[in-house]
Amino acid sequence: MAVTRTAAKTAARRKAGQPANARKGVTLDTFVWEGTDKRGTKMKGEQQAKNANMLRAELRKQGINPTVVKTKPKPLFGSTGRSITPKEIAVFSRQIATMIKSGVPIVQALEIIGGGHKNPKMAQMVNDIRLEIENGTSFSEALAKFPVQFDELTRNLVAVGEAAGVLETVLDSIATYKENLETLKGKIKKALFYPAMVIVVAILVSAILLIFVIPQFEAVFSNFGAELPAFTQMIVAASDFMVSYWWAMLLISIATITGFIFAYKRSPSMQHFMDRLILKIPVLGQIMHNAAIARFSRTLATTFKAGVPLVEALESVAGATGNTVYEKATHRIREDVAVGYQMNMAMKQVNLFPHMVVQMTAIGEEAGALDTMLFKVAEFYEEEVNNAVDALSSLIEPLIMIFIGIVVGGMVIGMYLPIFKLAAVV
Repeated sequence: MAVTRTAAKTAARRKAGQPANARKGVTLDTFVWEGTDKRGTKMKGEQQAKNANMLRAELRKQGINPTVVKTKPKPLFGSTGRSITPKEIAVFSRQIATMIKSGVPIVQALEIIGGGHKNPKMAQMVNDIRLEIENGTSFSEALAKFPVQFDELTRNLVAVGEAAGVLETVLDSIATYKENLETLKGKIKKALFYPAMVIVVAILVSAILLIFVIPQFEAVFSNFGAELPAFTQMIVAASDFMVSYWWAMLLISIATITGFIFAYKRSPSMQHFMDRLILKIPVLGQIMHNAAIARFSRTLATTFKAGVPLVEALESVAGATGNTVYEKATHRIREDVAVGYQMNMAMKQVNLFPHMVVQMTAIGEEAGALDTMLFKVAEFYEEEVNNAVDALSSLIEPLIMIFIGIVVGGMVIGMYLPIFKLAAVV
């Protein structure tokens, strides 16, 4: 009986692409090596192994004569490489999904991805996941070791796929979901970044004029011996204040921004207030509404299609909407669905979702194709966000020009008013 169990475990490991001798507790070190092949060509590389002797033996099996094998030195100031980005996780999801669908064992797929990645942190994480699987851990449990990179939704979907034997299908759905989500995030960032940068540049230009340029004009005005216009006096007073207290203004600005970020991250009420405020901003608020609906629909459709029960799926969806107003609404929808309400009725009660979304959900529930209808809703609102961002860029350009003209042009006019007044007298 014991022999049968051992053989079954070995067969299972081989089916998953795991080495038969993989054991829990085995840790591998990373080595760098140099050597020559059978033709005398110099080669070098990087590989994980239990020790240097085992790596030498493995290289000889591959026809390489190793001349140098040494442990890879650790960086002096912590780990190297940039942090792992959500886009890299999306690419990883697509790569692993494509390889598994093509019949590549998961361990070999992870080895290929980890060995070819340019970001050392990402490569290390992929290799750690591979080692966990080689030691007998399931893929979902291995991903759970990295909760920052793989959220609860991803881990739950992978676990469902493993249990149902459709891991490649679920991974393909996750890859599509993450790619669409990152595209949507990029559109939102584009909508916010352009006006924010222009405002920052306008503030910097104004500060430069107040600190360096206007004092030069003030020295010229002092020789006129005439009273300056009120508007010019106001600008000169602002310049004197900036010259004397620029350091205080800089410290206050840094402290305000830091305090705001700290309060926003630590205070749920602050997050809710800001998210609700953003939704009320003209034009931009509608983009954020559409983005939240698109994320809600696509996340719920992906989760429900994978076989997760609706109530559990709504629990995972709440944190993926990207807005605390929609997050609270999703929790309320989940509570209503849990006690027997139809989802479309629960969505209507929160008074956030447009009539079309509620009706599409109702049709999907009646036809037994809720995931299909939600995918269509997601595609529609993603396109709406795309078009709105392009329209916003066209709309905001003249507004930005007016803003810069008022701020910068106003100071220039204020400085030339005394000259115009003097010319009129002469």
